[in-house]
Parts: sequence; C-alpha cells; structure tokens
Amino acid sequence: MRFEAVFFDAGETLVHPHPTFPDLFAEILRREGHEVDARTIRDRMHVVFDRFKQAADTNELWTTSKERSRRFWHDVYDIFLADLGIASPALIEKVYGEFSDLANYTLFEDVLPVLEKLSGAGLKLGVVSNFEEWLERLLDELGLTPFFAVRVISGVEGLEKPDPRIFRLAMDRAGVAPEVSVYVGDDPVFDMEPAGDLGMFPVLIDRRERFPDTDGARIVSMEELPALLGI
Repeated sequence: MRFEAVFFDAGETLVHPHPTFPDLFAEILRREGHEVDARTIRDRMHVVFDRFKQAADTNELWTTSKERSRRFWHDVYDIFLADLGIASPALIEKVYGEFSDLANYTLFEDVLPVLEKLSGAGLKLGVVSNFEEWLERLLDELGLTPFFAVRVISGVEGLEKPDPRIFRLAMDRAGVAPEVSVYVGDDPVFDMEPAGDLGMFPVLIDRRERFPDTDGARIVSMEELPALLGI
C-alpha cells in the first residue's frame, strides 16, 4: 500500500452543523422573527468564504483564543446579516451561541464506515483542523476520538492552515513522511494547496460540488476515498 496515514479536516469534511449551515441559520432567523429561506442563505455563502479568505491572506489567526474566535465570528455574522438586510447586534450573539453549541453538530453519514475501513487497513488516522479548542469535545461526543491518535487543532496549537507548520506537526506526531501521507479537506486554498506543496497527497472532498473544475483528486462523498487510495 502506497500510503501510511490519512489526515482529515473537520468542518464540512467529518462534521457539519445540523441539518446544514443554511438550514440552521434560517431556523435561528425564523425564531427571531425574520423569514429568510435557507436557499437564500445558501446563495450568499460566498460572504463566509470571502471572510475566511481574507483571514488567510492577512494571516489573521482567528481560532487561537476564545476572544479572537468570538470577534471573527461576530464579524462574519454581522457581514452576513447585513447582506440579508438585517441589522441586529443582539441577533449576532444569538447566532454565535447557536453555532458554538455542540448539540447543533453531527457527523456526515459516510464518515464512520470509511474511518473503520481505513483503520482496518492499518492506516494511521489524524485530524488537522482550523477549529476552536472545543473540537476535542465534539469529536469525543460524536465517537470519533478513538479513530484519531493524532489531533492537531488550531485553537489548541496556535497554528492555522494554510500555514505548513500545522501539517508538519501532525505528520511528526504520527511519525510519517509527506510522501506517504494523505490530507482530505473541503477547501482548495486551506487544504489542497498547502498539503500538496509539502508533498502530501491532497484530496478535495467537494460535498456541495462548489469546485467541479479543481485540478487533482476530488471526491463528492467520503465513500469514494478508500478506492482512491487503493483500498
């Protein structure tokens, strides 16, 4: 077998807001008296992606403390609500609270069977994610911790993708070299490019089919991963 280890992003790769980010956002708005269709929110997701890209371009470390995370997400939700024509500082805090609640997250259905298959094939598994420190508790609550001996979380380590050091740290802890390591994530800039530049085998999981023209390995379901890796 060519590979020895597979590392995963977390959000939109292993876990997601339940039922989806747009659906949960729309439900929060409805409870607060704002009727906005989930499709409308989905069509404006570029607002979130643009803010993430800005953070990467300016080396803004937004997960490395609770205060930074709060400021970042307040800014994201403020921009998002303004784009929807809603001005409410109190609502920003309510949205932030809902999306920080572990109960509002769940696993993608295709995750556990694939983790079991990869682990059964003898591969080392790990998580490398830009996420607040509470990802540790979420992984534990969802039953994923036993699969991942290596968990490199930006809110714990003080490093964020696309910084190559966060990937190197994960490989060092797993005791593997880049050429036998796979990285699976949902974003070309934060995941594919830095992992590939290090010599890892990057796999884009494009569940929402946002990047159909991306070069390199691309899957739309985790179920496709074992065959792609020759398992």
